[in-house]
Amino acid sequence: MKKFKKIPRFKNENEEFEFWSIHDSTEYVDWKKAKRVIFPNLKSTSRAVSVRFPASLLERIKFLANKKDIPYQSLIKVFISEGIERQLHKR
Repeated sequence: MKKFKKIPRFKNENEEFEFWSIHDSTEYVDWKKAKRVIFPNLKSTSRAVSVRFPASLLERIKFLANKKDIPYQSLIKVFISEGIERQLHKR
């Protein structure tokens, strides 16, 4: 039977994110025994920010969002997330 490493305690979500971004969870968790659960009462960890976009850029974003039938703010989050992932995986 495989012996798993102990998962450390984290001070905050950022510390936990940093840990899991460089560690393999299969060294810490027996995923064969994992069960799917739902957490209906979790609070969102998102924060509101104010960002100014040129009007023409915002109109183009809204146009694309409309074509994809999604809210334009969701599309902005997708674009930002994809851009961050590309930058993080650049070598």
